[in-house]
Amino acid sequence: MAIDFGALSALLVEPSGVQSRIIAQACKELGVTTLRCAQDIAGALAQMAEARPDVVISALYLADGAGTNLIAAMRANPDLERVAFILVSSETRPQALDPVRQAGVCAIVPKPFSSDQLRRALSNTVDFLSEDSAQQEFDAEALRVLLVDDSPSARRFTRRVLENLGVQDFIEADDGKQAVTILAETMVDLVVTDYNMPEMDGKALVDHIRQRSWQASVPILMVTSESDFGRLAAVEEAGVSGICDKPFDAATVRRLLGRMLGGERE
Repeated sequence: MAIDFGALSALLVEPSGVQSRIIAQACKELGVTTLRCAQDIAGALAQMAEARPDVVISALYLADGAGTNLIAAMRANPDLERVAFILVSSETRPQALDPVRQAGVCAIVPKPFSSDQLRRALSNTVDFLSEDSAQQEFDAEALRVLLVDDSPSARRFTRRVLENLGVQDFIEADDGKQAVTILAETMVDLVVTDYNMPEMDGKALVDHIRQRSWQASVPILMVTSESDFGRLAAVEEAGVSGICDKPFDAATVRRLLGRMLGGERE
């Protein structure tokens, strides 16, 4: 089913005039009719102070800082923390992209991009902004979910996606060590955890739950930007129920949870 992007209000942050015109035209062809433009972080924040957009589409490298700084400023502002963020960049290095992923980005689109790649990014944005728990194979309102991530922004993003699916009961932990303490005292229906964390990482947390916790059978969804296949294979071997990349979309999470909570191992 085609998604109508006409209701989206977008702010494009791009220092290159050529790239700005290319992205703006691509958005227009997909049906985005409300699109404002800025060239840097200061200009973007000034425009958002005047009118809050639904989504910011930003380059990574800007004249007055990085897109990472822009999304950090947005997530620190109560008026802007729930604005969706799409990164458009030719950058491929994990060390450059991971901070954006951890901050809660809806999608990362490469430069150059195809119409389908931009459409998927905008679709993820619509999912992030909308509340639709229909046609699910699990009772989201009955779930108590433990969110484990050392990034508060990443936890807020994950929580927003799960709230849109109907989940209402959350407990949050900064890392695996804190999660272990919580699990020793509180029963949960689902653990959603990051991989890379201080004190105790996601792999160690999965090991503890499966081998030492009284809640050894609780479903575990790992949401991570980790790209080392060896590490991810070790996590799967340890007994994680599902693995989802950062950034992720609501449709993927809905499908994974439907399988996990239905008793089918992903």
